[in-house]
This record gives sequence, structure tokens and C-alpha cells, in this order.
Amino acid sequence: MKKTSFSSVLMITLAGTLAVAGCKKNEEAAPPPMESTPAPAPMSEPAPPPPAAPAVSVTSITVGTTAAADKSVTPVAMIGGKDKIIVSVKTDGAATNATLAAKLTYQDGQVAGEQSAALTTSGAETTNIEFSKASAWPAGKYRVDVTLDGQPAGTTQEFEVK
Repeated sequence: MKKTSFSSVLMITLAGTLAVAGCKKNEEAAPPPMESTPAPAPMSEPAPPPPAAPAVSVTSITVGTTAAADKSVTPVAMIGGKDKIIVSVKTDGAATNATLAAKLTYQDGQVAGEQSAALTTSGAETTNIEFSKASAWPAGKYRVDVTLDGQPAGTTQEFEVK
């Protein structure tokens, strides 16, 4: 085994330190950092405009069994099992080919009927949507929900079949 002298170790350490120092970059020679400006935000699509207010609106809904010549319906809360159900919807405003729909729902949540009508108007108008059944309507409570172009419109109406 060979013995290493202290001076040899000192020489090797000094040589290693100089080698490492020689590999280090001179920081003063590095170009000064440039001020960076934030990158512009990526172009995003503009927010969609808010939905336009409907040009036509539902002003009232009436449920009855007979319609007058002017399409008005006398409201009833109790309907017979063999009666025709008429949902009279009064609207106001202008529309071309708007979809007015009514849905009858039985007390257990089952849909008892759905009907729709195309609405083209330039002012106040009454549209009647009729529901009839060859057999009697099952006794119980029903509700009518009306939509205009797929959006809920007017107040839900309730009635009972005896």
C-alpha cells in the first residue's frame, strides 16, 4: 500500500478547485437581463351576447272545457272524465313560427298529454291547445305547464278530473 503525503493531497485539492473555478461562467460578462413584458393574453372568443328578450310573451293561461268564438275559455277547477280539456294561452307581441306547447301531467308525475302549436302573431292573440281522450281521463289532480320556444311561460295551472 502506498502512502500519500499531505502535500500531494493539498496539490490535488488545489488543482480540483482551480479546475472547477475555471469552468464557472464569468457572471460579469453575461448580458444584463432584459425587462420582460408580459405576453399578450391569447385572443379569446368574445362572450356571446345575452339572449334577446322574447318578442312575444304569455300573458295568461286558462284551463276549461269549452271555447267561445273569440277563443276565450271560462276557467274551471273541476273537469268531467269524458270532457275535452282546453288550454287557452293568451300572448302579446310579435312572433313568426314560435312554438307554443302545453304538457298535462297527472298527479303521479306521469305525462298525460303533450300538444304544441305554431304561433305567428303581431299583437295580442289567444291560442287554444286541446286534449281529448277516447276513454275517460283518470280521476285525480292534473297540472298544465306551458312553454314558449322551449322556455317555461306563464303560471302552471292545476285542475281536477272527477
